[in-house]
Amino acid sequence: MSYQDFAYTYDRLMEDMPYEAWISFAKKAWAAYGIQPETVVDLGCGTGNISIPLARDGYKVTGIDLSDDMLAVAQHKAERQRETGPGILWLQQDLRDWELPQDQGADTVVSFCDCFNYLLEEEDILQAFEQAFQGLRSGGVFLFDVHSPAQFAEYAALQPFVFDEEDIAYLWTCELDEERTEIEHALTIFVRENSAGSASGEALFRRIEETHHQRAYDPRRMLDMLAAAGFTDLQISADFEWQEKLTPDSRRLFFSARKP
Repeated sequence: MSYQDFAYTYDRLMEDMPYEAWISFAKKAWAAYGIQPETVVDLGCGTGNISIPLARDGYKVTGIDLSDDMLAVAQHKAERQRETGPGILWLQQDLRDWELPQDQGADTVVSFCDCFNYLLEEEDILQAFEQAFQGLRSGGVFLFDVHSPAQFAEYAALQPFVFDEEDIAYLWTCELDEERTEIEHALTIFVRENSAGSASGEALFRRIEETHHQRAYDPRRMLDMLAAAGFTDLQISADFEWQEKLTPDSRRLFFSARKP
């Protein structure tokens, strides 16, 4: 997975994602844990679609992502929107190994939009949990979401997916390894270019090939690893609803935990 070319088409393809629902969930969780965070770390921040609104709401945000292209888009977008909050610090770091300047402890760490599904081994998950624990102050809250195994089975059953608009189109296929609950997403994306340079004046499209791998984990095992990393007050919720019980139909799982 590179995100190098994909970064610049990401927002166009993801414009219908419920970013407000993620932020609403976070605020409900903070209230339930009895904290009013000032400092927020957004792991896997991508192009800033959660970091920027949080900064607008007055939080001091650090956006962390492995892709410098994603961060470049995020920074440009934040500057264009002229955020008036405390500002955003953008850092290119791995969610398994990150740190804040001067060892500042964050009040809360969030990671939404299934970033943790990109960690393909349990030891990577545990390492990321341990790093989140280390990056939080005492009493801080860790929130993240993942796709459920049922979501991957649905993807495999319903693929291929096709999106076709005037300026952008894609073909998305999936292949599921049921034993590991690991899925490969193969995307072929066509992005319309400026046609001014075309001799015929017809639209030209740039082709982008992307392959993404994700793995889903048993939620009980995720809770065990959170506890092993030192977290307490563990909660699981489903599909953007705080403390919504999991069912076989749950597609997006939300985990919440506190650092003692």
